[in-house]
Amino acid sequence: MAATWKGFLTFGMVSIPIQLTPAARSERVSFNQLHSVCHTRIKQPTYCPTCEKFVDRSEIEKGYEYEKDQYLMFTKQELEEIEPESASTMEILSFVKAEEIDPVYFDSSYYAEPGEGGVRAYNLLLDAMRKTGYSGVAKVTMHGRENIVIIRARDNGFTLHTMFYKNEIRSISESAKPGAAELKPAESKLAMQLIETLAEPFYPDQYSDTYQQELEKLIEAKAHGKKLTVMPRAKRENVPDLMSALKKSLSAEPARKALLRAVPKPAERQKKSRKAS
Repeated sequence: MAATWKGFLTFGMVSIPIQLTPAARSERVSFNQLHSVCHTRIKQPTYCPTCEKFVDRSEIEKGYEYEKDQYLMFTKQELEEIEPESASTMEILSFVKAEEIDPVYFDSSYYAEPGEGGVRAYNLLLDAMRKTGYSGVAKVTMHGRENIVIIRARDNGFTLHTMFYKNEIRSISESAKPGAAELKPAESKLAMQLIETLAEPFYPDQYSDTYQQELEKLIEAKAHGKKLTVMPRAKRENVPDLMSALKKSLSAEPARKALLRAVPKPAERQKKSRKAS
Protein backbone atom coordinates (compact mmCIF):
# COMPACT_ATOMS: atom_id res chain seq x y z
CA MET A 1 0.00 0.00 0.00
CA ALA A 2 1.31 3.45 -0.91
CA ALA A 3 2.50 5.59 2.00
CA THR A 4 0.14 8.34 3.14
CA TRP A 5 2.96 10.42 4.65
CA LYS A 6 6.76 10.25 4.65
CA GLY A 7 9.08 12.23 6.90
CA PHE A 8 10.90 12.07 10.21
CA LEU A 9 9.70 11.14 13.69
CA THR A 10 11.80 12.99 16.27
CA PHE A 11 12.18 12.88 20.04
CA GLY A 12 14.85 15.09 21.53
CA MET A 13 17.74 15.13 19.04
CA VAL A 14 16.92 11.68 17.62
CA SER A 15 15.41 11.61 14.11
CA ILE A 16 13.80 8.49 12.67
CA PRO A 17 12.74 8.28 9.01
CA ILE A 18 9.22 6.79 8.90
CA GLN A 19 6.25 6.40 6.63
CA LEU A 20 2.57 6.14 7.50
CA THR A 21 0.06 3.78 5.92
CA PRO A 22 -3.65 3.51 6.85
CA ALA A 23 -4.21 0.87 9.55
CA ALA A 24 -7.86 0.31 8.66
CA ARG A 25 -10.34 1.08 5.93
CA SER A 26 -14.09 0.83 5.70
CA GLU A 27 -15.36 -2.06 3.58
CA ARG A 28 -18.94 -1.88 2.43
CA VAL A 29 -21.20 -2.61 -0.50
CA SER A 30 -21.52 0.58 -2.55
CA PHE A 31 -24.38 1.54 -4.85
CA ASN A 32 -24.30 3.77 -7.93
CA GLN A 33 -26.89 6.45 -8.65
CA LEU A 34 -28.94 5.55 -11.74
CA HIS A 35 -31.52 7.47 -13.73
CA SER A 36 -34.87 5.86 -12.80
CA VAL A 37 -36.14 6.19 -16.41
CA CYS A 38 -33.34 4.50 -18.39
CA HIS A 39 -31.14 3.06 -15.59
CA THR A 40 -28.08 4.94 -16.87
CA ARG A 41 -25.41 5.74 -14.30
CA ILE A 42 -25.49 9.41 -13.26
CA LYS A 43 -22.16 11.22 -13.70
CA GLN A 44 -20.86 14.16 -11.66
CA PRO A 45 -18.75 16.21 -14.13
CA THR A 46 -17.08 19.51 -13.21
CA TYR A 47 -19.15 22.12 -15.01
CA CYS A 48 -18.78 25.92 -15.08
CA PRO A 49 -22.22 27.58 -15.36
CA THR A 50 -20.67 30.96 -16.36
CA CYS A 51 -18.61 29.61 -19.27
CA GLU A 52 -21.28 26.97 -19.92
CA LYS A 53 -18.78 24.18 -20.45
CA PHE A 54 -17.21 21.20 -18.73
CA VAL A 55 -13.91 22.05 -17.03
CA ASP A 56 -10.74 19.94 -16.93
CA ARG A 57 -9.17 19.39 -13.50
CA SER A 58 -6.04 21.28 -14.64
CA GLU A 59 -8.17 24.45 -14.86
CA ILE A 60 -9.45 24.18 -11.28
CA GLU A 61 -8.07 26.45 -8.53
CA LYS A 62 -8.83 26.74 -4.83
CA GLY A 63 -10.77 29.72 -3.58
CA TYR A 64 -12.01 30.90 -0.18
CA GLU A 65 -15.43 32.56 -0.11
CA TYR A 66 -14.94 35.59 2.19
CA GLU A 67 -18.20 37.21 1.11
CA LYS A 68 -21.20 35.93 -0.85
CA ASP A 69 -19.87 34.93 -4.31
CA GLN A 70 -16.57 36.74 -3.57
CA TYR A 71 -13.46 34.52 -3.50
CA LEU A 72 -9.79 34.82 -2.61
CA MET A 73 -7.79 32.63 -5.00
CA PHE A 74 -4.84 30.48 -3.86
CA THR A 75 -2.25 28.58 -5.88
CA LYS A 76 -0.81 25.22 -4.87
CA GLN A 77 2.58 26.89 -4.30
CA GLU A 78 1.10 29.52 -1.95
CA LEU A 79 -0.52 26.82 0.18
CA GLU A 80 2.66 24.71 0.27
CA GLU A 81 4.75 27.72 1.36
CA ILE A 82 2.80 28.13 4.60
CA GLU A 83 2.99 24.45 5.58
CA PRO A 84 4.47 24.10 9.10
CA GLU A 85 7.50 21.98 10.03
CA SER A 86 5.13 19.12 10.81
CA ALA A 87 4.60 18.64 7.07
CA SER A 88 7.92 16.79 7.00
CA THR A 89 8.86 16.32 10.68
CA MET A 90 6.68 14.74 13.34
CA GLU A 91 8.19 15.90 16.64
CA ILE A 92 7.08 14.13 19.81
CA LEU A 93 6.05 17.00 22.09
CA SER A 94 5.36 14.97 25.21
CA PHE A 95 4.74 11.47 26.54
CA VAL A 96 1.48 10.49 28.22
CA LYS A 97 -0.36 7.41 29.44
CA ALA A 98 -2.75 6.37 26.65
CA GLU A 99 -5.45 5.37 29.14
CA GLU A 100 -5.65 9.01 30.26
CA ILE A 101 -6.98 10.04 26.82
CA ASP A 102 -10.73 9.88 26.26
CA PRO A 103 -11.30 7.67 23.14
CA VAL A 104 -13.77 10.27 21.84
CA TYR A 105 -10.68 12.20 20.67
CA PHE A 106 -9.46 9.37 18.38
CA ASP A 107 -10.05 9.74 14.63
CA SER A 108 -8.11 7.70 12.03
CA SER A 109 -5.41 5.05 12.59
CA TYR A 110 -2.11 4.51 10.77
CA TYR A 111 0.83 2.13 10.97
CA ALA A 112 4.19 3.88 11.29
CA GLU A 113 7.02 1.92 9.66
CA PRO A 114 10.74 2.78 9.73
CA GLY A 115 12.31 4.16 6.59
CA GLU A 116 15.74 3.35 5.19
CA GLY A 117 18.44 3.70 7.86
CA GLY A 118 15.92 4.21 10.66
CA VAL A 119 15.38 0.66 11.95
CA ARG A 120 17.78 0.86 14.93
CA ALA A 121 16.48 4.22 16.23
CA TYR A 122 12.89 3.07 15.59
CA ASN A 123 13.41 -0.08 17.67
CA LEU A 124 15.14 1.90 20.42
CA LEU A 125 12.17 4.24 20.82
CA LEU A 126 9.69 1.36 20.48
CA ASP A 127 11.43 -0.65 23.20
CA ALA A 128 11.69 2.34 25.56
CA MET A 129 8.03 3.23 25.14
CA ARG A 130 6.93 -0.37 25.69
CA LYS A 131 8.94 -0.62 28.91
CA THR A 132 7.80 2.74 30.30
CA GLY A 133 4.19 2.34 29.19
CA TYR A 134 4.09 5.81 27.65
CA SER A 135 2.60 6.98 24.35
CA GLY A 136 3.87 9.98 22.41
CA VAL A 137 1.93 13.12 21.51
CA ALA A 138 3.03 14.79 18.29
CA LYS A 139 1.82 16.88 15.36
CA VAL A 140 1.83 15.98 11.67
CA THR A 141 0.51 17.85 8.64
CA MET A 142 -1.20 15.80 5.92
CA HIS A 143 -4.31 16.11 3.76
CA GLY A 144 -4.29 19.89 4.19
CA ARG A 145 -4.51 19.80 7.98
CA GLU A 146 -2.13 19.82 10.94
CA ASN A 147 -3.19 16.90 13.10
CA ILE A 148 -2.42 16.22 16.73
CA VAL A 149 -1.58 12.53 17.00
CA ILE A 150 -1.01 9.89 19.66
CA ILE A 151 1.73 7.33 18.93
CA ARG A 152 1.31 3.96 20.65
CA ALA A 153 3.99 1.28 20.99
CA ARG A 154 2.55 -2.14 20.18
CA ASP A 155 4.00 -5.62 19.67
CA ASN A 156 4.15 -5.16 15.89
CA GLY A 157 5.50 -1.59 15.93
CA PHE A 158 4.06 1.90 16.23
CA THR A 159 0.40 2.66 15.62
CA LEU A 160 -0.53 6.30 15.21
CA HIS A 161 -3.97 7.81 15.75
CA THR A 162 -4.94 11.25 14.50
CA MET A 163 -7.06 13.08 17.06
CA PHE A 164 -9.74 15.72 17.14
CA TYR A 165 -8.87 19.05 18.74
CA LYS A 166 -10.70 20.14 21.90
CA ASN A 167 -12.86 22.65 19.98
CA GLU A 168 -14.03 19.87 17.63
CA ILE A 169 -15.48 17.72 20.41
CA ARG A 170 -19.17 18.40 20.82
CA SER A 171 -20.41 18.88 24.33
CA ILE A 172 -23.27 16.71 25.56
CA SER A 173 -26.48 18.71 25.64
CA GLU A 174 -28.42 18.86 28.87
CA SER A 175 -31.33 17.06 27.23
CA ALA A 176 -29.07 14.12 26.34
CA LYS A 177 -27.81 13.62 29.90
CA PRO A 178 -29.60 10.91 31.90
CA GLY A 179 -31.88 12.27 34.59
CA ALA A 180 -31.66 11.25 38.23
CA ALA A 181 -33.28 7.92 39.07
CA GLU A 182 -33.49 5.89 42.25
CA LEU A 183 -31.72 2.53 41.83
CA LYS A 184 -32.62 -0.45 43.97
CA PRO A 185 -29.64 -2.39 45.46
CA ALA A 186 -31.08 -5.71 44.24
CA GLU A 187 -31.33 -4.36 40.66
CA SER A 188 -27.77 -3.03 40.76
CA LYS A 189 -26.50 -6.39 42.05
CA LEU A 190 -28.23 -8.33 39.26
CA ALA A 191 -27.05 -5.81 36.62
CA MET A 192 -23.42 -6.23 37.75
CA GLN A 193 -23.88 -10.00 37.83
CA LEU A 194 -25.15 -9.94 34.23
CA ILE A 195 -22.13 -7.84 33.18
CA GLU A 196 -19.76 -10.37 34.81
CA THR A 197 -21.59 -13.21 33.04
CA LEU A 198 -21.22 -11.48 29.66
CA ALA A 199 -17.56 -10.56 30.26
CA GLU A 200 -15.01 -12.30 28.00
CA PRO A 201 -11.76 -11.56 26.13
CA PHE A 202 -12.07 -9.35 23.05
CA TYR A 203 -11.65 -11.23 19.77
CA PRO A 204 -12.14 -8.76 16.85
CA ASP A 205 -12.66 -11.51 14.28
CA GLN A 206 -15.77 -12.82 16.00
CA TYR A 207 -17.66 -9.69 14.94
CA SER A 208 -18.85 -8.97 11.42
CA ASP A 209 -21.07 -6.51 9.56
CA THR A 210 -24.30 -8.49 9.22
CA TYR A 211 -25.95 -5.71 7.22
CA GLN A 212 -23.24 -5.93 4.54
CA GLN A 213 -23.58 -9.72 4.53
CA GLU A 214 -27.34 -9.43 3.97
CA LEU A 215 -26.76 -6.89 1.19
CA GLU A 216 -24.44 -9.37 -0.56
CA LYS A 217 -27.08 -12.11 -0.23
CA LEU A 218 -29.73 -9.75 -1.62
CA ILE A 219 -27.49 -8.87 -4.59
CA GLU A 220 -26.78 -12.56 -5.25
CA ALA A 221 -30.49 -13.42 -5.07
CA LYS A 222 -31.50 -10.57 -7.40
CA ALA A 223 -28.74 -11.50 -9.87
CA HIS A 224 -30.32 -14.97 -10.16
CA GLY A 225 -33.90 -13.74 -10.25
CA LYS A 226 -34.70 -15.00 -6.77
CA LYS A 227 -36.38 -13.38 -3.78
CA LEU A 228 -34.50 -13.31 -0.50
CA THR A 229 -36.36 -14.72 2.49
CA VAL A 230 -35.99 -12.27 5.36
CA MET A 231 -36.62 -13.20 8.98
CA PRO A 232 -38.91 -10.76 10.82
CA ARG A 233 -37.24 -8.52 13.38
CA ALA A 234 -37.84 -9.09 17.06
CA LYS A 235 -40.19 -6.50 18.48
CA ARG A 236 -38.53 -4.45 21.21
CA GLU A 237 -40.25 -2.30 23.82
CA ASN A 238 -39.44 -0.57 27.08
CA VAL A 239 -39.23 -2.98 30.03
CA PRO A 240 -40.98 -1.60 33.12
CA ASP A 241 -40.07 -4.59 35.35
CA LEU A 242 -36.25 -4.43 35.47
CA MET A 243 -35.89 -7.20 38.05
CA SER A 244 -37.83 -9.65 35.90
CA ALA A 245 -35.84 -8.72 32.77
CA LEU A 246 -32.51 -9.10 34.61
CA LYS A 247 -33.47 -12.50 36.01
CA LYS A 248 -34.61 -13.77 32.59
CA SER A 249 -31.34 -12.51 31.05
CA LEU A 250 -29.25 -14.35 33.63
CA SER A 251 -31.23 -17.58 33.22
CA ALA A 252 -30.74 -17.43 29.43
CA GLU A 253 -26.97 -16.93 29.63
CA PRO A 254 -25.92 -20.60 30.14
CA ALA A 255 -27.57 -21.60 26.86
CA ARG A 256 -25.98 -18.67 25.04
CA LYS A 257 -22.55 -19.47 26.48
CA ALA A 258 -22.89 -23.12 25.44
CA LEU A 259 -23.70 -22.01 21.90
CA LEU A 260 -20.70 -19.70 21.81
CA ARG A 261 -18.38 -22.41 23.17
CA ALA A 262 -19.31 -24.54 20.17
CA VAL A 263 -17.69 -21.92 17.91
CA PRO A 264 -13.86 -22.17 18.00
CA LYS A 265 -12.11 -19.07 19.35
CA PRO A 266 -9.48 -17.37 17.12
CA ALA A 267 -6.56 -18.99 19.02
CA GLU A 268 -8.17 -22.41 18.66
CA ARG A 269 -8.74 -21.89 14.95
CA GLN A 270 -5.09 -20.91 14.50
CA LYS A 271 -3.94 -24.07 16.32
CA LYS A 272 -6.20 -26.24 14.16
CA SER A 273 -4.98 -24.60 10.94
CA ARG A 274 -1.34 -25.11 11.99
CA LYS A 275 -2.00 -28.80 12.75
CA ALA A 276 -3.75 -29.23 9.42
CA SER A 277 -0.79 -27.72 7.60
